Amino acid sequence: MLNDLLSSHKRDFLPGLHTELRAQCSRRRSVSLVSGNLTGNVRQDTSGVCCRVYKNGVYGFSSAAEYDDENVKNVIRAAGENAAFMDSRVKKNRPAFPAIPYASRFTDANINEVDSKTYIEFVKQLDDYITGKYPDLASRTLVISEDSMEKLLVTSDGMDTHFAAPRSYIYVILSALTPSGVPVELFKAYGGKGSFDMNFDDPAKLYANVDELYCSLMKKREGVYADAGVKDVILGSELAGMIAHEAVGHTVEADLVLGGSVAGPNLGKQVASPIVSLTDFAHTAFGETAPLPVYVDDEGTPASDAPLIKDGVLVGYMNSRETAERFGMQPQGNARAFAFSDEPLIRMRNTAVHPGKDKLEDMIASIENGYYLVNTNNGQADTTGEFMFGVTEGYEIKNGKLGRAILDTTVSGVAFDMLKTVDMISDKVEWTSSGFCGKKQPMPVGMGGPQLKCKIMIGGR
Repeated sequence: MLNDLLSSHKRDFLPGLHTELRAQCSRRRSVSLVSGNLTGNVRQDTSGVCCRVYKNGVYGFSSAAEYDDENVKNVIRAAGENAAFMDSRVKKNRPAFPAIPYASRFTDANINEVDSKTYIEFVKQLDDYITGKYPDLASRTLVISEDSMEKLLVTSDGMDTHFAAPRSYIYVILSALTPSGVPVELFKAYGGKGSFDMNFDDPAKLYANVDELYCSLMKKREGVYADAGVKDVILGSELAGMIAHEAVGHTVEADLVLGGSVAGPNLGKQVASPIVSLTDFAHTAFGETAPLPVYVDDEGTPASDAPLIKDGVLVGYMNSRETAERFGMQPQGNARAFAFSDEPLIRMRNTAVHPGKDKLEDMIASIENGYYLVNTNNGQADTTGEFMFGVTEGYEIKNGKLGRAILDTTVSGVAFDMLKTVDMISDKVEWTSSGFCGKKQPMPVGMGGPQLKCKIMIGGR
């Protein structure tokens, strides 16, 4: 756990200037096994301290890789000097931000050290199970990954917070050959928030998951190409979450709105079906702790949910303190920094469509000729809301029943147009939080939601 060297240096803050002082320790642990061969064993720790000072509409920032009293003093002084220099050149002459009332939030670190031998033995036992039961696989890759960010933050507003966010996953990637010799692949991530020892204690507990993944791969091995065109589809939670994050979420980040995103002229307008609501959740969603909870952001703003779409209408953006002031909105804790040497940017936390009232089986039964698209592994979107995502697992729907698996394909469209076609939403929410969002800095995020029935452009052969 980080020692608190920050509180005693509040006396060094420059009078009248908003100041954020942050210490951070980030760590990464990773072991990779490819076809039984150990190909990666990474143990990485980075730590340091940074300070950001706001003056008349500009920020000054400074960081240091050594976390001690001397460097804490140095970054405070340097950040103040940088703010004064920027102010003398830019001369925005904007007022100070409204003060945030004093608050504090302290959590236990709950980050336990696990030696490399434990990781390696765990993944090898899982690999032995796969090779013993499924010798017909073309290849297999297993990766154990754990990462965490532990932060101490004090601000001139009186915010004092300590927070740690560990997560750990095991990625299983299996591939096989089709009867014509073409390789097909499926992958799945298992795990969630918490360090490795909190999520995994026995490889045998994952055997049933591996069996299910293998069964899906064998169906895909016999799969067919989708028919290209605009189709009635059901988007699985993972794919619906990816679209919510990439194709909608980024367009409503206020810095990208200022850059000309499609959300700018659409605030207050109908952008989705009236049954669609979408929120960037801070730490609690639908009565449970979100997959990557954020309680205070790196500007010292207490985190609260950011409603983005309500009953189909675009109702808000995600903001920093600066953009919230500009748009006349409330900051809700979306300013986050990845490393100690990074300044906070507007970032998502846990973004999802709200669940509906429909059962998945009823959604399938309502489609005469379409597809159930389960998983994705890549894609892209831009600030116009246009997107294209790869689909790695999907199934035909014929006469209201699931049919054959389909081979890899793509879906594409414009998010706000696609969301207007949603006419059924399942009552079950599933999350994924195993990846990073890549907006300038990598950042762990949670995304997901229910299954969505809609119309979408699907690729063919």
